[in-house]
Amino acid sequence: MRPLRRSLAGIALVAASGLALTACSGTTSATTETPAADGSSSTVDTLFGEIAVPAPSDDLKVVALGWSDAEMALALGVTPVGVYSWQGFTAGEKGVGPWATELFGDVTPELIESTGDSVNFEQIQALDPDLILNTRSAGDEKEFQRLSEIAPTVYAPQGTAAFATAWDAQLEQVGAALGKSDEAAALVDETNAAIDEAAAAHPEFAGLTTVAGTKFGDAYGAYLAGDGRFDLLAQLGFVQNPAVLELEPAGFFANVSAEQISSLDAQVAVLLPIGFTAAETTADPLIQTLPVVKDGRAVVLDPNDELTMAYSAASVLSIPVVLEGLVPQLADAAAKVPAN
Repeated sequence: MRPLRRSLAGIALVAASGLALTACSGTTSATTETPAADGSSSTVDTLFGEIAVPAPSDDLKVVALGWSDAEMALALGVTPVGVYSWQGFTAGEKGVGPWATELFGDVTPELIESTGDSVNFEQIQALDPDLILNTRSAGDEKEFQRLSEIAPTVYAPQGTAAFATAWDAQLEQVGAALGKSDEAAALVDETNAAIDEAAAAHPEFAGLTTVAGTKFGDAYGAYLAGDGRFDLLAQLGFVQNPAVLELEPAGFFANVSAEQISSLDAQVAVLLPIGFTAAETTADPLIQTLPVVKDGRAVVLDPNDELTMAYSAASVLSIPVVLEGLVPQLADAAAKVPAN
């Protein structure tokens, strides 16, 4: 999948060079970008209604707050001045995954600090942004109101649950906010083509039940449709384990009690723990009861691996990393599924 990684980076660099600076407007399945009443900007439909955003320009100052918003902006040739590092990426990594760092070039963004239950509004205000992106977030209205006092703030499209913005909808929303809808659509198409190519190369994935599960502290959970960790598996041909669909959803996620641990048993599983190594997760007494683990049909990821971070980022820039690293492991797991 390395050719796609180079191609995506190339599109981003072309956008940055000014060869694709034409402001775009149009309608996609995820968002609507329309001219504002005064003609100086566009509006983007969000959870909190239509938001007027500034016209595209080379010196637009953007703060990327939402999960992977910075990577989506970079893919479209825009370098944020401030980045909230959801996955703990360092200042040396410029707050994004290592697969995206080089797209900042010589620019070093300021990392936005957390102040407990909220972001550091004063730090954001000091950056004097023209636009704030918060398209994969909790969708908190009070936070939206405070951020909107600083600059126009774009959230997810209407109807999106907390942190459940699909990667393609997020890219389209960021593209609309930046006046780059055409570029976003091209990247969506190219990335979907790469995922579909991987699915076509592995027809054995089609119809196999799966879970994208996790262990954190003394608890367990499963990711649902709307979260990139499950959505990518679905696009590769897998289907959600029916037992997971019976769990109480909480946005992009469902908690799994000890009594419900069997819901994580599918024909193929991907387990990505939080705060535990792959070995520690596999050694968990409840996890060990799952036939999918016993039979070697579970891909257990280590939270510190680049593949795991890319899988969790679920951005247009990280998906090629996941296709390259995860698909072969899924194929090995699928080969162990007993024939009907």
